[in-house]
Amino acid sequence: MRRGRCAALALGLLRLCLAQANFAPHFFDNGVGSTNGNMALFSLPEDTPVGSHVYTLNGTDPEGDPVSYHISFDPSARSVFSIDPNFGDITLVEELDREREDEIEAIISISDGLNLVAEKVVILVTDANDEAPKFMHEPYVVLVPEDIPAGSSIFKVHAVDKDTGSGGSVTYFLQNLHSTKFAMDRHSGVLRLQAGATLDYEKSRTHFVTVVAKDGGGRLRGADVVFSATTTVTVNVEDIQDTAPVFVGTPYYGYVYEDTLLGSEVLTVVAMDGDRGKPNRILYRLVNGSDGALEINETSGVISLTQSPAQLRREVYVLHVQVTEVSSAGNPAAQAMVPVTIRIVDLNNHPPTFYGESGPQNRFELSMYEHPPQGEILRGLKITVNDSDQGANAKFNLQLVGLSGVFRVVPQTILNEAQVTIIVENSAAIDFEKYKVLTFKLLAIEVNTPEKFSSTADVVIQLLDTNDNVPKFTSPYYIARIPENAPGGSNVVAVTAVDPDTGPWGEVKYSIYGTEADLFLIHPSTGLIYTQPWASLDAEATARYNFYVKAEDMEGRYSLAEVFVTVLDVNDHYPQFGKSIQEKTMVLGTPVRIEAIDQDAEEPNNLVDYSITHAEPTNVFDINAHTGEIWLKNSIRSLDALHNITPSGDYTWSLEVQATDRGSPSFSTTALLKIDITDTETLSRGPMAAFLIHTKDNPMKAVGVLAGIMAIVVAITVLISTATFWRNKKSNKVLPVRRVFRKRPAPAPRNIRIEWLKSRKSKAATKFVLKDDRPNENCNNNTPEGSLPPRAPALPPPPRTAPTPVTAHWTVPTVSGSLTPQQPQQPSNPTTLGSPVQPTLVSELKKRFEKKSADNKAYF
Repeated sequence: MRRGRCAALALGLLRLCLAQANFAPHFFDNGVGSTNGNMALFSLPEDTPVGSHVYTLNGTDPEGDPVSYHISFDPSARSVFSIDPNFGDITLVEELDREREDEIEAIISISDGLNLVAEKVVILVTDANDEAPKFMHEPYVVLVPEDIPAGSSIFKVHAVDKDTGSGGSVTYFLQNLHSTKFAMDRHSGVLRLQAGATLDYEKSRTHFVTVVAKDGGGRLRGADVVFSATTTVTVNVEDIQDTAPVFVGTPYYGYVYEDTLLGSEVLTVVAMDGDRGKPNRILYRLVNGSDGALEINETSGVISLTQSPAQLRREVYVLHVQVTEVSSAGNPAAQAMVPVTIRIVDLNNHPPTFYGESGPQNRFELSMYEHPPQGEILRGLKITVNDSDQGANAKFNLQLVGLSGVFRVVPQTILNEAQVTIIVENSAAIDFEKYKVLTFKLLAIEVNTPEKFSSTADVVIQLLDTNDNVPKFTSPYYIARIPENAPGGSNVVAVTAVDPDTGPWGEVKYSIYGTEADLFLIHPSTGLIYTQPWASLDAEATARYNFYVKAEDMEGRYSLAEVFVTVLDVNDHYPQFGKSIQEKTMVLGTPVRIEAIDQDAEEPNNLVDYSITHAEPTNVFDINAHTGEIWLKNSIRSLDALHNITPSGDYTWSLEVQATDRGSPSFSTTALLKIDITDTETLSRGPMAAFLIHTKDNPMKAVGVLAGIMAIVVAITVLISTATFWRNKKSNKVLPVRRVFRKRPAPAPRNIRIEWLKSRKSKAATKFVLKDDRPNENCNNNTPEGSLPPRAPALPPPPRTAPTPVTAHWTVPTVSGSLTPQQPQQPSNPTTLGSPVQPTLVSELKKRFEKKSADNKAYF
């Protein structure tokens, strides 16, 4: 126990000795311009962005212990820096402003955990051009006499820029140098009146001069910037006595009337000092021209009458009034003179007045029919206008106000009295449908009097209607749709016509006509079009009707509109097969096609889908629901396979097929289809056998082919005979038959003709090869024209002298026949596909060509 305590005491003493031997850390002094160390003589621009790393404190501990760094500020100062204690990185956290704080005192310290070393540093804030010039002692207002000499100094402005260097230097200039009378000294800021310029209080009492102060520029956040400031110097012009008196309200005219009282004011002359800043007193006096009949007040300028108007001897008096300025000292100054004209006139005390048959009247009424003839006089108006004054006072103009261009009034200039006549000028504008009542004013106004006395009278015209409008349909055409199963008497469409006329003239009567209007009727009053009671519509027979309707008033005025009626198709027809029992021959690997026709007019009612409803067994045939093509399933590729699954052991099948249209509701028809199946070996028995097989289901096709061959032969014979006849006729001689045989060429050329004939036979034979119709999508009567036929099957190989095994190739021959439609269709033109013809036909052609060649050769 005592040993443990001794060991602990010894360990404590050892630690104390080691602590006393630990040396303090210290900063590195890297000198001026360094960005790490102890911040000695460190300076920082005031435009340094906040958040920038500005310095790194750097120091060491003699014992190599890790050190930490700290920075602190006076409590009354801002903490503009933050520090990373581990790495000593100092970051700017607040904006700097040299004009407010040009240096920053801080205490930096370094510690190794036991010892702390602190130093006081001063960071200098250097200037950046971030301050604009600022004018001092604003606002600037100066009073300048208007007679100041040109070039004189007026005012001095002063602006201060707190920046240092070029950024703190200020120069001055005017903003609008070319539009002002002033100039500015750019260095001192002294404002002067430009040389040759003058101030005039009477023209402009105040001038506003805009002065710009600009610093010398400097760097701010890495860019060169220049700041400026503006101020306005208000220059008030002080008036001085340099302008004569000015008259107001010139020229001066006055009038004296017959009832003017003695001493009455006639006119007031007004004058004022031209120097309005400090105006002088004005005195008035008459120089001449009054003859004692008029006088003027010395101070007010009022001219008054001193004699009775009956005593005046002249009609016009021209006075000269002189005004004189009197200074504050009582001395006469500037003078001015103005003429004044006084006219003595008769009293105009009677305005124009309108009269009717019973005396003065200011309202006149009339009833008339619309659209009177142009130039017609409104005789129902008895209007007289009169002015009781005399001479020029009784002259006045007469005007029509309110319906310009519709009526015209005569006379237009009147002296004393006249009868008023109103004439129609625009008959079309007098329309009852637009205006039931027309109202306008008659204005009589004096012409040559200053009073311009006037009077008015209202004219009210009640219009009466006439039948001047034609009934007009609301639309030039009407389109209607009606289903074909609509019963007789069904409504189709309602037409509407409007006649603006009133009374019986506005009543409209409807009628219907046209070659296609037999099935329709129209109500004469309402315009409702409906079908005849007995009418039966059929979209398959007639899908559209077109006729006209007429709207007519009581006097026969009418208009027309066209009606288009479309009969909507209804699914009312069943699909129909050509025969209820069909017989088809199917070449192994080649489909056969059935066809049913739906007589409905529109899709989808006339689109047909096909299906097999009954077959035993069911896995032998497939059918295309759209085209009606029936083929053997892919698993059946030979007659032997068919023989194994045929119940009776033959190759004839009976199917029940169904045709269903796509209408709503849907209709369907069934038929029995018998299919006789053969293979391609049957075709190798000869062309005639193949042809008979192809035409087994359609014997009329075989008859048509034979008839076509005979027609071609006859046509060739006729052409040859005609050509021979016309050639003989031109030569005017007929050669004997024996000369023809005597001129016949040797056998060698005949062999050449035979070879040529053989080639011609092979080409001509291609005309008799049959072509099957190409099925359309729905196998109905809407067969597209111009469709290309399918490729013909490969021809069978020629017969060989010795039987050799032949490998059968799988081919896709064409359909051997098609279902006969219920209605006849246009036969398709057969095209050649390289098939041999019957030998008898070739023999017949050979004989005819040899005869033709012999006849032609006899003439060479």
